[in-house]
Amino acid sequence: MRWATFQIPPATPERIGVVQGDEIHAMAAGPRLIDLLGDDGERLAAAGAKTLASPAEVVRVDRVRLLPPISRPPAVRDFMTFRQHIESIRKSQGLELPRQFFEIPVFYFTNPHALVGAHDPVPMPPGCQNLDFECEIGVVIGRDGFNLDPKNAADHVVGFCLFNDWSARDVQRNEMEMRLGPAKGKDTATTLGPWLVTKDEIEPWRRPMGYDLEMVVSVNGREYGRDRWSNAFWSIGEIIAYASRGTKACAGDVLGTGTCGNGCLAELRTRDAAAYPWLAVGDEIVYEVEHLGRIANRIVAGPPLIPLRP
Repeated sequence: MRWATFQIPPATPERIGVVQGDEIHAMAAGPRLIDLLGDDGERLAAAGAKTLASPAEVVRVDRVRLLPPISRPPAVRDFMTFRQHIESIRKSQGLELPRQFFEIPVFYFTNPHALVGAHDPVPMPPGCQNLDFECEIGVVIGRDGFNLDPKNAADHVVGFCLFNDWSARDVQRNEMEMRLGPAKGKDTATTLGPWLVTKDEIEPWRRPMGYDLEMVVSVNGREYGRDRWSNAFWSIGEIIAYASRGTKACAGDVLGTGTCGNGCLAELRTRDAAAYPWLAVGDEIVYEVEHLGRIANRIVAGPPLIPLRP
């Protein structure tokens, strides 16, 4: 099934429903998608079947505002699993790929309060001149797990969505000189959407390291890059196991797979900086993944940079 979280403009309550074709078979206002998680998917499947049989309302997808499928996740972790992405950037800096890449799927915690929907505007971060996109897959945890084994950790997944980690590269570079972060460099927006696709929907394309699905990103109608999810170095089970090592991964947590090859300007600019300028106000970034959907966000002016001291 494909589950959407949405509002009917201008500002109706958040609702959820099952997407079929161009329509959302909606439940009555009240439950959130995260409220239907916590088991092996039985509650979500039962709610979907009931909603399709007797929806509270049927609305067209193009008449609603799509919100992040999991609108308020307990935590959002963003990993580094695609070798090409990090290796290309390191080589441009005259550096080798660190041995740790082959030992652990490193991640950072990002801001669960800064999530935006599939077609929402993305504000320019304060003080940013080098805004970037990062094309990833969002892995949504369906039930809690502690210190999981990578052999069965993927059993805790309920589904997937597109994940675009907007990155203020100049802010990120500056703050990480202190060997902490990224923090403010990733703090303004992360797009999740357009909906949650349950894992059974893409089972035929499952491969050892991911799913054999094409990932494509375009800016202002021009294709910038593409890769396949199956090219990841670390598997879904491995990143979930590492996320839960000595702690708990909770139902509703979102795990970003990390940027795919050719999936961000920081990598593309290592080949031709003039051909891939940093994002500017007015740019529209479209990111598509086979069988998972399409998101399109436009960059808008953001708030001013307020100095911390005169």
